Amino acid sequence: MSLRIMCISNYLKVISVLITIPDLLNEPQIQKLREILAEGQFVDGKLTAGMAARRVKNNEEIQPSPELTERLNRIVMASVAQNARFRSAALPNRMADFIFARYQPGMTYGDHVDDPIMGGGKFRTDVSMTIFLNDPSEYEGGELVVRTPFGDQKTKLAAGSAVVYPSGSVHHVAEVTKGERLVALTWVQSFVRDASQRELLFELDSAREHLLKTEPDSDHAKSVDRSYSNLLRMWADV
Repeated sequence: MSLRIMCISNYLKVISVLITIPDLLNEPQIQKLREILAEGQFVDGKLTAGMAARRVKNNEEIQPSPELTERLNRIVMASVAQNARFRSAALPNRMADFIFARYQPGMTYGDHVDDPIMGGGKFRTDVSMTIFLNDPSEYEGGELVVRTPFGDQKTKLAAGSAVVYPSGSVHHVAEVTKGERLVALTWVQSFVRDASQRELLFELDSAREHLLKTEPDSDHAKSVDRSYSNLLRMWADV
């Protein structure tokens, strides 16, 4: 019985982890992305949905082309690749190209989990990321809602900020009732596939970074640094 309780507890912990990344993109980047998106054509988002998600997906996504995809991804990845908080939270091994979606009044995306394998079977989805491209004042509704054992966690961030969460968590986008919601989405195969292990490493890395900045020569800093490195070595898939 104790083992069963432990397993359930670990599972519940996995699906409750959300990490926000403030100011991932700056204002010039956001404006440039919105200018490019305004030039493109949006199509039914069901075209990129899996069989189950297609039933509950009601949004629009920018119609991709090699040139457009390269321009948009170049702007976003310039910041994502350099963001220490994202790297610490996701421990990224591979990433999908970003999808740019919009929600207009009446649009929503019902409860679903993200596809486990993407890129034509090229990578596993461990971490999902949503980057908000317009401010909450520009639309009503449209919260990202992730189901947890402690209730739904609702997220609606400032333009340029992002949230990462386990791809296997049940989540939905609340109906937009006014205005327009713009977001960029991607999925990550992590070096550490287990969400509870990634959470522990993220917390340990935060403590490690603090100690290395404030007391780099202390035994505490060296011990935490060593523990982080060896746990990552133990759990990493390479």
